[in-house]
Amino acid sequence: MSETTDESTRRTRFRSLKLRALVREHLGRDLVAVDGVFPRGAALVDGEEAWVLVEDEPERGLGPAVAWAHRQGVRGVHVLAERSTGVLARRAVAFAWPVNVWHVEQRRLLPAVAEPLLPPSEPSPGHLALVPVIEACGAVPVVEHGVVTGEVRGLEVCRVVDDPVTGAVRLDVGVGAHDREAFALIHGDVPTIDALRGVVDAVLEHRRPGAVNHPLSRLVPERLLRWSLAADPSPLGLTALTPAPPPTPRPNVKDRVPCSAWASRDDGTTAVVVCSVGVDLDVIPYATDARLAASGEEGGAPGVAREDEAGEPETLVVAPGRDLVPITGELANLLHRSVRLVPAP
Repeated sequence: MSETTDESTRRTRFRSLKLRALVREHLGRDLVAVDGVFPRGAALVDGEEAWVLVEDEPERGLGPAVAWAHRQGVRGVHVLAERSTGVLARRAVAFAWPVNVWHVEQRRLLPAVAEPLLPPSEPSPGHLALVPVIEACGAVPVVEHGVVTGEVRGLEVCRVVDDPVTGAVRLDVGVGAHDREAFALIHGDVPTIDALRGVVDAVLEHRRPGAVNHPLSRLVPERLLRWSLAADPSPLGLTALTPAPPPTPRPNVKDRVPCSAWASRDDGTTAVVVCSVGVDLDVIPYATDARLAASGEEGGAPGVAREDEAGEPETLVVAPGRDLVPITGELANLLHRSVRLVPAP
């Protein structure tokens, strides 16, 4: 226990020293700064500005960095990271409050350049050919960033892949890469269709209302929420809701990351719906990316109606009421165009 604590203390101290050195060299003067506690990296306040170094999962660190800085009562924040700064810079543009993103290159800070959203990527015809198989087994085909998968109530249960040796297209069964590998080793002699039907039945049993608590019911709850809203969007005043690809590919299917959807109303207007479960300080930056994708300006959804002069539909962030903490609302109000927070029905 003490060794783990000591290691954590050393890492925190190192990150703090690293941040101070970067800021001091960038500004070309000694700092009269107050260190702060920022679990993802390090933070300090120098005068009326905050400087935040994001080391852990920088692609998900903009919201936490802005939240920390805003609570310090400063006039703006500088966010530093060694990777994913193009994504952070793109999302920072949505804030009316001053948010500057810097790319750390050794001991220098370079202004981060906002990178565009990924263009649409279509699966190969060979991958799409397995969609009927996925449907026949009771799963819902999903295409995200050129990858074809099958989901059951929001949980991925299969994925179309190319065999690394033969190059042949095949359907792997399981939840996540490791589960698919293990499933193939244990059930390699079971026909793919029978294997997938068995997994679909198991997932349906555990991802239903009133089911006993089980790991399968706890995975990606935000996608389960989206599935339930797609089945009945009326509590949100919507008539239809269709899952949308995430602005950036998910690093791991089991990671908790918000998910989005395109929705419509009886009056013909549309909305972007972002689903989240658990307190997530980065859900607001994510929502700005989802809105940008839906506007169609950077390869977003074709045919999504434009709701205002900015060409962006209304954006709703839907989450359990307990997870919509005050700081989430504060972050939403810092945007040029705020998003609306809605408790999940």
